[in-house]
Amino acid sequence: MATRIPKLAIVPQTKAKPTASVIFLHGSGGTGVIARQSLKMILGRDFSFPHIRLIYPTAPVRPYTLAGGIHRNVWFDRLGMSLETPDDPSTLEPIAEEISQLIEKEISLGISAKRVIIGGFSMGASLAMQVGYRFRPDIGGVFVFSSFLSKSSEVYKVLDSSSTKKPLPPLLMCHGAVDDIVPYEWGHYTFGELQKRGIPAEFHSFPRLDHSLNVKELNILQAWLLKHLPDV
Repeated sequence: MATRIPKLAIVPQTKAKPTASVIFLHGSGGTGVIARQSLKMILGRDFSFPHIRLIYPTAPVRPYTLAGGIHRNVWFDRLGMSLETPDDPSTLEPIAEEISQLIEKEISLGISAKRVIIGGFSMGASLAMQVGYRFRPDIGGVFVFSSFLSKSSEVYKVLDSSSTKKPLPPLLMCHGAVDDIVPYEWGHYTFGELQKRGIPAEFHSFPRLDHSLNVKELNILQAWLLKHLPDV
């Protein structure tokens, strides 16, 4: 299958060769370049590691129902914005398969699947959960900022029907308590549903944070990545 994700903003490891990879998926309407720049602006430097290659893909342009059908850089279409609105499998499943191709590309560089972690912000983080717990449970982890899964998500169904006892990718979730786009309650509900299905997870809340990232979240993410992707 030909990929529709040709644009990748990459922050290379500072050592000669990467031993791990992190894929960061931006929110709706963004790009990989903007996501990288946003993290750099928050930290005052590139979000980088000696041994980890950072990859920021850009979503394909598609009609977006929540924007009145206007074409935007979005990972999949949303038919509504609520916990009750079901996913649109016609757009979500193909893009999840394409992200799986990106993971395969990293593996082809000699990086173990267990040393690939995927995550992101808002819509990108929602896709990361789909990828990590439906399509690529062999990866090393999933991180989520300001995001959620619908109550009828296929993620829950896959986890409920799975007979495997293999460990599931660990999960890091962060959410602002005054998020006016993705309410805090949606994120915390998603966390609870995933945790009770056996996913090793941690959740961090931020009392004055809206639908955005802050330096505390990125510091937490950095420590979490180094825990699961140590320099070897």
